[in-house]
Order: sequence, then structure tokens, then C-alpha cells
Amino acid sequence: MKLFSPPFFIRLMSLLAALMVVPAIASCQSPSEPTAEVTPDAEEQIAADPEVAAESSGDTIVDVAIANGSFDTLVAAVQAADLVETLSGEGPFTVFAPTDEAFAALPEGTLDTLLLPENQATLAQILTYHVLSGEVPSGEVTTGAVATVADEELEIVADESGVTVGGATVVTPDVEASNGIIHVIDTVLLPPSLDLSALE
Repeated sequence: MKLFSPPFFIRLMSLLAALMVVPAIASCQSPSEPTAEVTPDAEEQIAADPEVAAESSGDTIVDVAIANGSFDTLVAAVQAADLVETLSGEGPFTVFAPTDEAFAALPEGTLDTLLLPENQATLAQILTYHVLSGEVPSGEVTTGAVATVADEELEIVADESGVTVGGATVVTPDVEASNGIIHVIDTVLLPPSLDLSALE
């Protein structure tokens, strides 16, 4: 007795072959997974996110000076004077920051002498003479004498040609930090009461 007639057997084999082909095709195809793509519009939205902006502006005055690359000498001096913690504090502060070129213009040997441990107090006096308590952007700078953190006054002149502080020119104003603002100057400021010739 025949279990399957020829037509039925052919249909069965065709069905089994079809079932075997389907998994083979499926295995050759990679699963379609959604991909995350940031469009230009999305990038603009991320940049405008207040939380992202807050993170990007979280650097203190010391952090900004280190990252800038033009204040290596100033950073070394701040470290030698043990002022890193102070200038990384809450503030706010306004710092007139001399560039590396400004420090290089000091009389030969002066900087090396100032960086010696025995002259730490003098170095701190010089650096704090560059610092004001409170944040003063360039738009609020006016001509007159201002008190510095060194307890000595600093003469500021603001006119149509720009701003000078103690004779130094502000070459780049309003470099923002999380705890204040930096105005870049081209000369190291020396307190009037300081006598460099008395340095050891």
C-alpha cells in the first residue's frame, strides 16, 4: 500500500524545501536596528542646552590659564606662591593676567629669584596686585584707582583707545571663567611699595 501518492509527495517535498530556504535567507541578512544619527539641527540643540553650556564654562581662572597656553609662567608663579587654591575658589575675581612674554621682559634673573621659596611672600604680593575682588567685565571698567587683593591701589585708564592698568595694556579682555574674568595684559605689574633690589 502506498502511503503517499506521487502528486502529494512532490508537494510535500516542495514545501520542505521552501521551509529550509527561508532560514538560510534570513541568516544572510543582518538585523535591521535603528541607528542614532545626530543631524545639524540636533547638534545646535545640544550646544544650546543650558546644562551643556554650564559644563563647558566650569573651568576656574587657574584652569583657563593652564589650558590657554600663553600663561605657563603665570601658572608656575601662582603655584610657587601657593595661590592655586585661592584663585580656584568661589570668587568672583578679576585677574589682569600677564602673558609669558610679559614675564620674559622682566629684568634678567628677576623671575628666577621670585620663584625661590624664600621669596614666596614677595611673589604672592606681586600676583595679588593683579587681582581685584569681584568680577569687572571690560564694559564696566572706568578710569580711576581700584583696590587690589594685595591691599594696594591700581590705576586704571579707560578711554577710546582701550584700557591700561598700571601702565600695562589690556590686549585681550573678557576671558571668562567659572569664578571670575581674565583680562590679558602685556606687562607684569609691580606694587609701588615693592623694592625688587631687596630680593635675595
